[in-house]
Amino acid sequence: MKHRHLLTLSSAILLLVFSCKKDKPDYSQWPEYLGGPGRNHYSSLSQITPENVGKLKVAWTYSAPDSGQMQMSPIIVDGVLFGVTAAVQAFALDAATGKEIWRFGDPMKTWYSASRGVAYWSNGEDRRILFTAGPSLFALDAQTGRPIENFGDHGKVDLHTGLPDIAQNKFIISTTPGTIFENLIIMPLRLSEGPDAAPGDIRAFDVVTGTLAWTFHTIPYPHEPGYDTWENRDAWKNNEVGAANNWAGMAIDRELGIVYVPTGSAAPDFYGGKRKGKNFYSDCLLALNARTGKKIWHFQFTHHDLWDRDPPAPPNLITVHRFGREIKAVAQVTKQGYVFVFDRTNGQSLYKINEVQMPGSNLAGETAWETQPIPEKPKPFARLSSELTENDLSPYAENREELLQTFRQSDKRLFAPPSLEGVFLLPGYDGGAEWGGAAADPEDGILYVNANEMAWILKMEAAESGAATQALPPGQLAYQMWCSSCHKNDRTGNVVSGYASLVQISTKRTREEVATLISGGKGMMPGFPQISPEEKKAVVAFLFGEEKKEVGAVANTAALPDLPYKHAGYNKFLDSKGLPGIAPPWGTLNAIDLNTGEYVWKVTLGDTDSLRQKGHPPTGCESYGGPVVTASGLLFIAATKDGKFRAFDKKTGHLLWETTLPAASFATPATYEINGKQYIALACGGEKLGTPKGNQVIAFALE
Repeated sequence: MKHRHLLTLSSAILLLVFSCKKDKPDYSQWPEYLGGPGRNHYSSLSQITPENVGKLKVAWTYSAPDSGQMQMSPIIVDGVLFGVTAAVQAFALDAATGKEIWRFGDPMKTWYSASRGVAYWSNGEDRRILFTAGPSLFALDAQTGRPIENFGDHGKVDLHTGLPDIAQNKFIISTTPGTIFENLIIMPLRLSEGPDAAPGDIRAFDVVTGTLAWTFHTIPYPHEPGYDTWENRDAWKNNEVGAANNWAGMAIDRELGIVYVPTGSAAPDFYGGKRKGKNFYSDCLLALNARTGKKIWHFQFTHHDLWDRDPPAPPNLITVHRFGREIKAVAQVTKQGYVFVFDRTNGQSLYKINEVQMPGSNLAGETAWETQPIPEKPKPFARLSSELTENDLSPYAENREELLQTFRQSDKRLFAPPSLEGVFLLPGYDGGAEWGGAAADPEDGILYVNANEMAWILKMEAAESGAATQALPPGQLAYQMWCSSCHKNDRTGNVVSGYASLVQISTKRTREEVATLISGGKGMMPGFPQISPEEKKAVVAFLFGEEKKEVGAVANTAALPDLPYKHAGYNKFLDSKGLPGIAPPWGTLNAIDLNTGEYVWKVTLGDTDSLRQKGHPPTGCESYGGPVVTASGLLFIAATKDGKFRAFDKKTGHLLWETTLPAASFATPATYEINGKQYIALACGGEKLGTPKGNQVIAFALE
C-alpha cells in the first residue's frame, strides 16, 4: 500500500511537470503580433548566434506593388508569412522563398491609411486573417485571402459598431492588430486627437460572426466607476471630449484570461478646460476580464493629460524576481521614459511610485492636476527637460545663440503645463518609448527598449474670435479650423517635423486624392469624415488656389466646442541644418534589469551621415519600430532614420553586425524557422522622417 501511494505521488509529479511543459508558451515561431501574447518580441531560436551573425545574407525579397512607410511587423504561421503593404493590402507569402500566395485590398481606396500588421485565428480547418483598412475590420480566409462571407457584412465589420450615436460619422481606423482571446478579437482604435474625437470604448467582436461581444467605456457612464473623475458630467455623451482609446495594441495572458490595455490621452489634446478632472480611464493600463470586459484593476500614468503623454506601445508580460519570489509581472514603457512594473494579477507596483507635486497652469479655464506619478525605479531611459542646462545644447549647431534664446525662454520644468510662452518638451511628443515598444526575455526580467531624444517646443496660442474667422473665405476658414495647427496658416508645414508643405499640393496630388486624404487621413494625420461635402470642396479649392475671395458661406464652426486656446503646431527643437538642437545622443538602446530596477547597459543607436563624414562620433538618431531579442544572445533592431539593420550582443550592448537596407525600416522585425533554417524578416518602406520610399519585405538567413 505504501508503494502504491509513492507510485501515485510520482505519477502526479510527472503529470504536473508534463502539464507545465505543455502550458509553457512556444517561443520558437512568430504566430502573432510582436511574436506572442506577451508582446515580448522574443524568440527561443538559436541557430543565429553572436559568433555567426556576421554571416547573415539576404535570403529573399518581396517587392510590394505599392511603396511608402510600412510599419507592419509580419506574423508567420505554418510556413506562411502574413503582412500588410504600405497601401494596406493584406498579403501572404511563402516564408521560405518570399513568393506571393495571395494579396487582398484595393490600394486606390486605402493608400492613405496605415497598418502595423494582422491577427490570426484558427479552429480546425477554419483559419482566418483579421486586419483593418480604414474603418473596416476584415476577416479573410488565411489560405485564399478571400473575405469570409458569414463574418459581419460579407466579410467586414464597421468599427463604428457599438459606439454611441455621436461617434457614427467620426474618424475611426485601427492601425494596430487586434488581440485574439478564444473566439474574440479585442480591437484597438485610432481616433482624432482634437475636440472632434470619438469616444475610445474598448470592444470585443466575435471572430466567427463579427457580432459585438462586449464594451468597456473608457469615458465612464453615470454610475460606472471613474465617472466622478470628470468634472464635465456629460463627457460620456457629448462632442466636447473624446478618445481615451487604445491605439497602441494590447497584451493578453490567456491562462489568467486577462487582457492588458494601455489607453490614450483624452481629447482634445493640450487644452483640458472642457475635461477638468483626473480623466479616468485615459492614460491608463487597464486589466480587463478578456471574456466580459469587466475591469479587474487599473493604473493611471498621467492625470489630466495636457501633453499627449499616453502609453505608446503594448505592455510586456514577463517574469520578475522581487521580494524573494517569482512574480508574473506586466511592464509598461512610456513616452516620458519611465518603466512601470506591476504584479499582473492585482496591479500592485513592484517599485515605489511617488505622487510628485507639479506646476499649475496659467491658461484661463485650465486646471492642471497637482501631482503626477513618478516611479523611484527604474530611472528614466531618456533625458528629461528638467535635467538640461545650457551646456546640453548641440555642439554642432551653427545658430547656437538662436537656440539658446529659445531654450532660455521655454519652461523646462517636469510636467510644465502648456502655455503661450512655450514648454521645452523632452522627451518629445512621440517619446521616449515609441509605438515599436520593448523586447524582453519573458523569463529573466531584462527589458530592452530604444528611445528617442528629440526635443520639441509645445506652445499654445489664443484662438481667433468668431468675427475674425468669419471674415475669411469659407475654404480658408475651414483650413484654419482643421489643418493649420500642423500645416501652418501659410501652408508651409514643417517637413523636418513630419508635416508636409501644402504650398505645391496641386503638383503632387489630384483633387480627388486630396479630398480622400481629408476624409481618411494618412500617417500621423487623422481623417475628418465629419467635414461636410461643401466644406471639403472649399478646402480643396483653397489648397489648389481656385477659391474665390468673396466672404460668404461659413465653415461649420458649430461642429467644434469654443476653445479659448489652440495648439500652435508641432515644432521640433532643431538647429539651422535640421539636426536636433540638444547634444547627442539623439537615440539610445537600453537594457534594464526589472528584477533590480538597474540598467545593464545603454548604448547609442543610429548615426547622422553628415556628421560621421566629418569624423564625429556616433550621435544616435530617431527610431520608430522595436527590437527583437533571441535566446542565443542577440538583439536585432532596424527602426533608425539612417536606414541600418543591426545586431547587438544582448548581454553587453556590443554591436556585432550591421547592414544598409534598401529603404529605412520603421517597423519591428520577426524571426522564425522553416525546414531547420532560421530567418529574420522586416519591412523596408522608408518615407518617414524624410527618408526615401521603399516597397520591400526582406528576409535574412545564414549563408
